[in-house]
Order: sequence, then structure tokens, then C-alpha cells
Amino acid sequence: MKSDVEELMPKLLPVEFGANTEDLGLNRTPRNPQEYLRQVQLEASLCPEVVVAQIDPKKLKRKQTVDVPVEGCHAAPVGFSPSLRWQQQQSIAKNRKHWSSQTLDDNVLMPKLADEEGWKRFCLGEKLYLGTSSCDPDEEPESALDYCKVGFPPFLSIVSRLNQTTLLMVLEILISWFEEREFVPQLGRWLYALLACLEKPLLPEAHSSIRQLARRCAQFRSTLESREDEKLPALNLLICLVARYFEQSDLADQPE
Repeated sequence: MKSDVEELMPKLLPVEFGANTEDLGLNRTPRNPQEYLRQVQLEASLCPEVVVAQIDPKKLKRKQTVDVPVEGCHAAPVGFSPSLRWQQQQSIAKNRKHWSSQTLDDNVLMPKLADEEGWKRFCLGEKLYLGTSSCDPDEEPESALDYCKVGFPPFLSIVSRLNQTTLLMVLEILISWFEEREFVPQLGRWLYALLACLEKPLLPEAHSSIRQLARRCAQFRSTLESREDEKLPALNLLICLVARYFEQSDLADQPE
């Protein structure tokens, strides 16, 4: 029986095993690479999911220790927090290999890696990026959707082409933008898509970014006035992904 984490995580190194691996023990010298990898899997299956180090406080040098408070998320107002069952049911579907091979439209011109302003325009659109998202009554209606103005949706054919370094960079750009502005649907769609394609184990710098995102979502959620606010489900989902899927459990919403 696979654990929830194993079901969600892709196999980075799939290995084919023959029919005579059942009697392979941990004390036996592997005869080939396949048997070695099988022994590694067997040994890993015997390890507990959580290991707690036993530290003798008497051996610690107090002068060299620093107590750093762990900053969690804002507690959700009563009735705003999703149930534990809902949080456990959220999963991330990945099919990046298929979608990364799809042909992009000619109008999809992704910014260069270091073009921070270009990524904001690309993801959020000029109207939102420039703060001109309000409708002008005298403006002529457009016959076709202009993605340059409203932002490109995070199609899998687009996001699947980004490597992990680029994914994290774009995620950090959008989180920084969100720190000073309100939550909007286009931002939420991109944040979800980037998290969906972020692979585990995370790059070291990714932990800080996704925790920052969860805290900002919780802080913004605490300002909502109604449980019927359309932003609430999206904020709950982003917090859930960070806390449950990426195992930042101290940020998880507690069942009411």
C-alpha cells in the first residue's frame, strides 16, 4: 500500500524488477544494480516517516544557542477554515511530459529568465500589472481576447516547459507582487499551477518561498469579511498545498 506522499510524487528513477526478488534480504550482497536498488527500497520501507532526534540538553552550550520563534500562519476566523477531510483530498495531478511536447501558439513569447517585469506582465497582464484593470465605459469592446492585456493563463503547455529553477523564480516574483497587493483570480491560477509543477524534494530556497506564500494567504484571508467571499476557496487551497503536500505542517489549518 502506497502512502499519500508516494501517490503524489513522481518516480524519478523507475526500476524494473524480475520475479526472483522476493527472497532478497538486506544482509545479502547485491549481484547487480537492480538488486542494489531493490535493497535500498526495502531498507527505506522499514524507516519511520518521522524521526525525532533525542538531544541531551545538558550537552548543549547555552552561549551558542539562539531561540528563534517559528512564525506560523494567521489562524483562520471561525467558519473560514476548511475541514481536515477537504485538505486531505486535495492532490496535484502532473502530466508534464505530455504537455511540454505540445506546440505553443505563435503569440506565446515567454520572457527571458531574469526579466522580472516581463514575467509580471506575462502572468498578470498589462492591465493588472499597471493597475488599470477597471473597465472604461468609453473603451471599444475587443473582438478577440488580448492575452498581453489580461495575462496568459498558466496552460500546462506553458508551465510544463519551465525547469525547476525558472518555476521557483517566477513563483518568487509573484509572491513578492502579492505581498503588496490584493489577491486576484489570475494570480491564484498561476500560483496553483507553479506549485503543481514544483517537484519534491524541494530546492533549499523553495521552502522559504512557499512558507512566505502560505503566511501571506492566511494574513489576507483574515481580512475577508464573509465566508461567501469568492477568494476564500483559492486561499484555502494554496495554504493546504503548502502545509499538506509540501509537508509544512506547522502552517496547516486545524479542524474546527
